[in-house]
Amino acid sequence: MVRFLSLSLLTVIAITFASSRVEASKPNLLGTFGQWRAYSFTENGNKVCYMASEPKTKVGNYTSRDDVFALITHRPAEKTKDVFSYITGYPYKSGSEVTIKANGSNYKLFTQDETAWAADAAADSALVNAIKSGSTMVVKGVSQRGTLTTDTFSLSGSSKAYNTISQECGL
Repeated sequence: MVRFLSLSLLTVIAITFASSRVEASKPNLLGTFGQWRAYSFTENGNKVCYMASEPKTKVGNYTSRDDVFALITHRPAEKTKDVFSYITGYPYKSGSEVTIKANGSNYKLFTQDETAWAADAAADSALVNAIKSGSTMVVKGVSQRGTLTTDTFSLSGSSKAYNTISQECGL
C-alpha cells in the first residue's frame, strides 16, 4: 500500500506540475501516522514537505474514479505552508465548490479540473487546524457529469504527520 501510495502521489505531483518546468525528485516517505503519510521531496533544488491520506469510504453513483487524496503541503522556499489541496479522481463540475466538514466546522473550496483548494492562506490554516484536531473529515463534491460524491477520511495520525512535515521543512 505504501509503495502504491508513493507511486500514486508521484503521479499526482507530475500531473500537478506538468504545465511548468519543474524538476522534482521522487518523494521520500518520512513516516506513516495512523491514516496519514508524511513525505518530502526536492523541487528545483528546494525542499517540499507534504502529508497525504486517502478516504476510508468513497460514496457516489459513479462507474469509475481515479485515486483520491487529501494533501497538506509546505514549500518554505516559496514562503507557503499549510496549503490544503484535494485531488478527487474525476473532473469537477465547472464552477462548483467542494464542501468539507472537519472538527465540527464547515469549509468551502474552489475547484479546477480534478483539484480543489481553499481560497486563501487564512482558510488553509483554519482547515489544517481542524484536520489536526478532529477525528473525521467529510468531503463532498460534484463531478462534471453531475454525480455527487462523499468521501470520509479518518484524521487519526494527522497531527503527528503535520508535526513531521513541519520539522522536516524547518517550520
